Amino acid sequence: MKEQATTGNPFLRKWDTPHETVPFNEIRLEHYEEAFLEGIRREDEQIEKIVNNPEEPTFGNTLIYEDPEHDDEYYALLSTVSTVFSCLLSAETNDELDQLAQRMDPILTKHANDVGLNTRLFERIKHVYEHHGDLTPEELKLLEDSYEGFRRNGALLDEEGKQRLRQLSEEGSMLALQFSQNLLKETKAFQLHITDEAELDGLPDTAREAAEHTAKEKGLAGWVFTLDADSMSPFMTYSTRRELRRQLYMAYNTRGMHPNAENNLTICQRLVNIRRETAQLLGYNTFADYVMEHRMAGSSKQVYQLLNQLLDAYKPTAVKELAEVEQTARELEGDDFQLQPWDKGFYSHKLRLQRYNIDAEMFRPYLELSQVIKGVFSLANTLYGITFVENNDIPVYHPDVKAYEVFDSDGSYLAVLYADFHPRAGKRGGAWMTEFQGQYINRKGENIRPHVSLVMNLTKPTSEKPSLLTLGEVGTFLHEFGHALHGIFANTRFESLSGTNVWWDFVELPSQFMENYAVEKDFLHTFANHYQSGEPLPDELIDRLRRSRNFLTATACLRQVSFGLLDMAYYTQDRLFESDIVKFEKQAMAPAILTQQRDDTCMTTQFSHIMAGGYAAGYYSYKWAEVLEADAFGLFKEQGIFNRQTAQSFRENILSKGGTVHPMTLYKNFRGQEPTIDALLRRDGILTDKEDKQQ
Repeated sequence: MKEQATTGNPFLRKWDTPHETVPFNEIRLEHYEEAFLEGIRREDEQIEKIVNNPEEPTFGNTLIYEDPEHDDEYYALLSTVSTVFSCLLSAETNDELDQLAQRMDPILTKHANDVGLNTRLFERIKHVYEHHGDLTPEELKLLEDSYEGFRRNGALLDEEGKQRLRQLSEEGSMLALQFSQNLLKETKAFQLHITDEAELDGLPDTAREAAEHTAKEKGLAGWVFTLDADSMSPFMTYSTRRELRRQLYMAYNTRGMHPNAENNLTICQRLVNIRRETAQLLGYNTFADYVMEHRMAGSSKQVYQLLNQLLDAYKPTAVKELAEVEQTARELEGDDFQLQPWDKGFYSHKLRLQRYNIDAEMFRPYLELSQVIKGVFSLANTLYGITFVENNDIPVYHPDVKAYEVFDSDGSYLAVLYADFHPRAGKRGGAWMTEFQGQYINRKGENIRPHVSLVMNLTKPTSEKPSLLTLGEVGTFLHEFGHALHGIFANTRFESLSGTNVWWDFVELPSQFMENYAVEKDFLHTFANHYQSGEPLPDELIDRLRRSRNFLTATACLRQVSFGLLDMAYYTQDRLFESDIVKFEKQAMAPAILTQQRDDTCMTTQFSHIMAGGYAAGYYSYKWAEVLEADAFGLFKEQGIFNRQTAQSFRENILSKGGTVHPMTLYKNFRGQEPTIDALLRRDGILTDKEDKQQ
């Protein structure tokens, strides 16, 4: 970083890139391990200086220790290399990177334990916690978080307990990594290779062209469909070939449960037990109890209350929705037709087409990616006055990635935004936001601005057509962009409290809030023009879209509830978990499942969120945050969806504060009241205005 002069390792010197962004073009595989080990050494050096300080522990000499010999970046090396490495492990990995991750994981976990279980360091923090003088609210929050972090990581345990905790954390970290690597390998290993064009019946041109493009990339004739969402989803929606739909469905829903090296069944069972034992070692009855201590929900009881509330409200409508899809299938196929899981997307699409004369493919020509980017950036400009300027001088880790400078309404530099849009071999599925650098204020008083990254798996361009998105993909873009704004607008003193460093069931509020714009006519009119003719998206089509907005909404809600129930079932275990994963899963999800479940598929073995992604005992947070965002967007609907004053309040009270204040306080500062579930029920058509008045 900044301290050492010329070196062959870019991590060990000052970066001369724009805004000191990561010099991806200079980093080689061999640089990581050297930087990891040097970062560990520096962090150990810093801790030794803190704990050997003969002066009485204070906030200044313990929590925010400033070494006169080195600047902030010197000791940030481990954080920097870890961030870059973990980001690429998800977005652009390969066998060598995976092997390095397996080699470094136990070393890094041991170091984290050495820090978290350092008795001398904790005693200094404890002294400050018990004897601190006047502190600013943000300083006090950092102190409380630091003390709680040590306590919750075992600092109060005896030596035997600490040793056991080390063993559990090292094993759990390795297993979570192995889970992710297994899932990626299983996902990328499958391909549905079609050589007979008749087998493409029903598929729109966009899906055919994309599959042909994928086949050419793989050196094959014909068409190739994969388990990536942009390939699989259109096939499941449009293909008339039921057997091929079944093959694709089964390949996707059996990942991690095959009798091979990528089997995740035993890993999942062990992860559940590791987390339970860890929580109990720390004095909690279950892992969920441990997690809920720092969540808005507060307790497992509150989580179940929300999930059961949603079940009661949505299940009757979901039953009707399923009956309508089954009826549509029988009308088309005959009275004896039995709807299977691989049929639902196909016949749901038929029903939607019958009822609303609307199809996702109708929107694709109007949702060309470059125009969508302009539309999303323009929305941010309208709401907050910020602008995005692509900068080709900022290094990127793959040619697909675009890098933008972000400027505030007064023209001042605000952030760097990376955008990585399309699937590829070394990239896991899904979409996420991360940071290569968080926001903070350094010892010189400089506001170090964030480097934020959006990673998605949107429809790829082909040789015939540019990237044409579905409206669902636009929603995904908006969702991750909401997370990005949370990072971009961060304005706190300490990096650990900035941006998305908030309680887990609050972090999805900014992202899910942005999704609301995807169906707003005034927003769509700002960018949705036909990629060939330039004609705007017709109002009549938007009106049909809005009328169909709540199509199968209850079904979608129950799906999320089923995942929340499964998550909570695992992490409310208070004794050794020895149940058969598949059977346990079916039982846990049963209250939210309307059809007979299949014993030859498994969600758990591919459920990255709760096994390897940080959402263990936290998947409910998507629905929790949905209650918040529906209520929050209600204010925008009242005052204007582009209202700058309302947006500024959202920025100041929600987006810029990070984790410096309790999230409910932040929410009430913006909204003026606590949220209720009613706004969500009304938006989803479950609660009508008439019913609302009768309550």
